[in-house]
Amino acid sequence: MSVLAVIITLIYPLAIWFGHGQVQPRWLALLLLLAVATRLPTLAISRVARWSVLAGMLLVLLAVWNNALLPLKLYPVLVNAGLLAAFGYSLLAPPSMVERLARMREPDLPAVAVGYTRRVTQVWCGFFILNGALAFATALWASEALWSLYTGVISYLLMGALFGIEFLLRLRFKRLHHV
Repeated sequence: MSVLAVIITLIYPLAIWFGHGQVQPRWLALLLLLAVATRLPTLAISRVARWSVLAGMLLVLLAVWNNALLPLKLYPVLVNAGLLAAFGYSLLAPPSMVERLARMREPDLPAVAVGYTRRVTQVWCGFFILNGALAFATALWASEALWSLYTGVISYLLMGALFGIEFLLRLRFKRLHHV
């Protein structure tokens, strides 16, 4: 199911762009419904997942009811909000999200590494705020082509750049702190 979720997430903006003007938004909403359905297995795991599925269903209903494209364009905003909620909550109720992920590989993290993972979690929260805001702005005020370019290409390139930069910084951090 997670492979399907990744595929749908990657093709979603392009499908909306190609479908605009060709397919009524209420039919494009089926793709969003499928994207939301891929999140169903996570419902028992997380409160954030339950809220994101509920919000996704609301977007589907609005798109179908009004035959409108805007609710479909707001899905990337919802994804960023959900990730921000999950990462942000982990800062309030430790361990941080990045620490949890790090402990999967290295269960005995030293205190200095815990501080580092907390800072990385904060950086990701900032990214989700910025990325979500840009997705929201392009959904409201940009053309479908620009929205699709941002949410389907540029945001993934920015995410990949952040992953890459953090990886290089992590290597430096490990070398400096002998971790």
